[in-house]
Order: sequence, then structure tokens, then C-alpha cells
Amino acid sequence: MAKEIVYTQRVEFGDCDPARIVWFPNFFRWIDAASRHFFIACGVPDWNETEKLWGVIGTPLVDTHAKFMKTASYGDVLQIHVSVAEWRGKSFVQRYRIVRGDDAIMECEEVRIFAARKEGDATGIRAVPAPEEIRRLCE
Repeated sequence: MAKEIVYTQRVEFGDCDPARIVWFPNFFRWIDAASRHFFIACGVPDWNETEKLWGVIGTPLVDTHAKFMKTASYGDVLQIHVSVAEWRGKSFVQRYRIVRGDDAIMECEEVRIFAARKEGDATGIRAVPAPEEIRRLCE
């Protein structure tokens, strides 16, 4: 069974549209934060340190699929359940399940890569294999 962490997010008034429903891009902002929180909870150092240790500067998103089941509004406390569903060579699939109590609000799967700087290109990145140390901490 995959390791799972829970990231808690309180919905604020400013997260909602005029109908008092969470504006959908906020869910993606929250799952991005939950993604990083997953690694922190597993014991992975911050990205500055992982760059020094393994050359990894982060885990950018390359694909996402989401399903919204119910709405959320301000005052709600959401639990974002995060796990790695699949490890691949230079990428991984991260799974998110957002709930409010017993209500399923959203499900999402993302494909992310482990990114390193391109040699000789200050702004470019390249995908690199997942460091074994990170995989071991997160399994």
C-alpha cells in the first residue's frame, strides 16, 4: 500500500466566486501545495537542499486529470489525501482525493517529473530519474 499523507486546507471567502463556490483553480493551487507537503512529510529536504544533494530543483507538473463531485464554500475544512500511485523512470503519478468529512469533493491525478537544470542553460530544465533516496523515503 502506498504511503499517504493528509494536507488540511481551510476555504476562505476570497477563495470563492460570487456564488460562494470555490473557484476551481484554487483546487489546483491547493493540490500543488499538498504535493510539496507530501515530500516534506516523507522526510525529503526542501528543493534548495535537494538541488545540492541530487540536482533536483522541483517536481513540475506535465499532465493532470481532475473530477469534481461536489462544491465547497468558505468555512469548509478540506482534507487533501496525497499518495504516489506510480513511480516511473523520470516521472511519477501523484493521486489526490479531496474530502470534506464524508463528502468526496474532488479527485485528481497528476504526472510530475523530477527536474534538474539544463547544463549551460540558466533557465532550462530537464527531466532526471527519481533519486533512489527520495523514492525510498516516499514508499
